[in-house]
Amino acid sequence: MTAQPFTVADVMTKKVVAVQPDAEFKEIVTAMDRWRVTAVPVVAGEGRVVGVVSEADLLLKEEFHDHRLGLVEQLRRLDATAKAGSRRAKDLMTSPAVTVAPDATLPQAARLMAARHVKRLPVVDADGVIQGVVSRSDLLKVFLRPDEDLAAEVRHDVVDHLFPLSRDRVDVQVSAGVVTLRGEVRDRALVPVAARLARAVEGVVDVRCELGAGTDA
Repeated sequence: MTAQPFTVADVMTKKVVAVQPDAEFKEIVTAMDRWRVTAVPVVAGEGRVVGVVSEADLLLKEEFHDHRLGLVEQLRRLDATAKAGSRRAKDLMTSPAVTVAPDATLPQAARLMAARHVKRLPVVDADGVIQGVVSRSDLLKVFLRPDEDLAAEVRHDVVDHLFPLSRDRVDVQVSAGVVTLRGEVRDRALVPVAARLARAVEGVVDVRCELGAGTDA
């Protein structure tokens, strides 16, 4: 059976640093500094995410204080100016929040972060209640998988599946996440497929495919 892909729930941080809508500016800054995060979800009621306050939202106040910015330019950015004069999370936050579901795959979460230009995503259930937070660094955790685990998965899900008759002649080695496939197989046409499937195993950094066709493989 092919291994199930890693999901956001597998790598997310379950201990969430969040603030209430009425949290004061300094309270938010203090929380970010204490827990070394760049954004905090804003939650209401029983944990429903209503927005996110990021460093970018807070820095608007500092930018507004910079008199080198022309008054005309400041007035042109009405939304930013409004945030700069705010002091509570409900006025500072970006809403609606960009969130992700616990069962989203890691590539889906990564694409969402890239598309929306965010570094962290609140993870919410079907009711919008926070379950955790996933960051860029969390998505990289998959690359910490031991080489032995990667080798076992490549052998089971790729070699055994594609080459059932010649699998004993295929050697799978993994070093620092790089997979090397060596040996002889019956069907040379499946060699590119093997390389592609091995590369798709989560945690694999690269694949070196040195498989050849053997007449009696």
